[in-house]
Amino acid sequence: MPRMRAVDAAVAILEKEGATQTFGLPGAAINPFYDAMRRHGGIKHVLARHVEGASHMADGYTRAAHGNIGVCIGTSGPAGTDMITGLYAAWADSMPILCITGQAPVAKLDKEDFQAVDIASIAAPVTKMARTVLEAGQVPGVFQQAFQLMRSGRPGPVLIDLPIDVQMTEIDFDPDTYEPLPVLRPEASRAQVEKALDMVLAAERPLLVAGGGVVNAGAEAVLVELAEMLNVPVISTLMGWGAIADDHPLSAGMVGIQTSQRYGNATFLESDVVLGVGNRWANRHTGGLDTYRRGRTFVHVDIEPTQIGRVFTPDYGVVSDAGAFLRTALEIVRERRAASVLPDYTQWVSDSQLRKRTLQRKTHFTDIPIKPQRVYQEMNRAFDRETVYVTTIGLSQIAGAQFLHSYASRHWINAGQAGPLGWTGPAALGVVAALPAKNVVALSGDYDFQFMIEELAVGAQHHLPYVHVVVNNAYLGLIRQSQRAFDMDYHVSLAFENINSAETDGYGVDHVKVAEGLGCKAIRVKDPEDLEGAFARARAMAEEFQVPVVVEVILERVTNIAMGVELDGVNEFEDLALSAQDSPTAIALLD
Repeated sequence: MPRMRAVDAAVAILEKEGATQTFGLPGAAINPFYDAMRRHGGIKHVLARHVEGASHMADGYTRAAHGNIGVCIGTSGPAGTDMITGLYAAWADSMPILCITGQAPVAKLDKEDFQAVDIASIAAPVTKMARTVLEAGQVPGVFQQAFQLMRSGRPGPVLIDLPIDVQMTEIDFDPDTYEPLPVLRPEASRAQVEKALDMVLAAERPLLVAGGGVVNAGAEAVLVELAEMLNVPVISTLMGWGAIADDHPLSAGMVGIQTSQRYGNATFLESDVVLGVGNRWANRHTGGLDTYRRGRTFVHVDIEPTQIGRVFTPDYGVVSDAGAFLRTALEIVRERRAASVLPDYTQWVSDSQLRKRTLQRKTHFTDIPIKPQRVYQEMNRAFDRETVYVTTIGLSQIAGAQFLHSYASRHWINAGQAGPLGWTGPAALGVVAALPAKNVVALSGDYDFQFMIEELAVGAQHHLPYVHVVVNNAYLGLIRQSQRAFDMDYHVSLAFENINSAETDGYGVDHVKVAEGLGCKAIRVKDPEDLEGAFARARAMAEEFQVPVVVEVILERVTNIAMGVELDGVNEFEDLALSAQDSPTAIALLD
């Protein structure tokens, strides 16, 4: 039996499990693990500037690279606590990432040693497993279990904490005979799928809701084929956006009180039976439950048993992997189609398409300072359908989801439930590491951008090129808008005069100079007619210099983006709800 250090066994397992891309930073308590990666030679590593940034890079990598798991690594104590936000963001959106931390020697764990903290207890609520390994012989088994847990059932993150003496202890381990443990996913029975379909096909105006579980299962093509065979419209959630292309005739838009389209909400409110697959009924999707549920029957399919009935009790619930459910459903529908027993939903689909053609929001504004709607109109024109968008939270994300388009799964990468500020930049770097051949475009407000702006240097150092669109209104825009309920505008302005005020118009931080100081390229845009050229230049510069390129767009200070608390009460704020001819953003959907 080969004999090696526990860390050498752990690194060999990373390779066997396919987790060969890591992000992090070395330090005293984790140096043995870095030594093992160096000796192995097959594990890639990106040096982050902040450990939270490393966790978001691993998260972005996982979201983009279907089937591969991003790994973040840090030394002991504050490195682990810095990663908690990243673990939370991954856990909230069912994303498997592996966090590995160094730790004080086992004998010092209860002696308040330097940078020793019970990170396993701290991380437990936001992981599927968090464990400090006290015996070196258990390291292979813990890593093996970690990968099984991350991939089984509802996916999620794991933290493994390794005391330095455990890392360096020699154990018996044979990498050549290592095998991953089987991944466990529940599958609906045929009888369950039959009943769910019977309820859907008894409807006059049925809808399919595609959640992130469809994407996690890699079942997008099955979903689309099922929808086409049934001729039933599909609503995507924010996490499922792209499971069906926006310009597909059966794509009925997104539903919600923030990240939604007018036509999506209108079609949903006309529906009578809703089949949700792999979704959570998140509150930004549903709004008030009385309005959301009124007059509708619900069937809910989810891989996690405790999700059924968590938000509201469905009329019928099925615990199943989304892919397994959809594949069985497709088999049954093929049989019924051959027997000519499927209902005709032609009129329902036609009504949905009519709403899609007419219930649009205006985007073509010529104002200076620039209105945000125009930015997204020009992004749709400048970036092709293969573009991968990355964003997190704020008015920029909400407006982006209202106006941009997604044509394939994993092309809209968004920290949906947790929405931590600062996530966008490092996550985009992880996406580029996973998809080096894709055009990656990040979208941030100025506050999100400033949170982890130092990670731009990572992109410059490691040649991870992407375009980062920063819409700058020198405001905490979403918080300012929510403060309207309190009739205040309190500590939400980021504007200040400085020596560069001639360039920044008093908007505060000179993002162009900061980006350039971190080794990147940057462009500032003040006129909407310059947006098209700026985006084209940014793409060319990213390709030429192989670094992140920031496009800062100076917006008008105050724009209220459409949102509300009920699906039937979304406030458009201005007279922006116009027909398709006033919204070039919709052209790609309607041609």
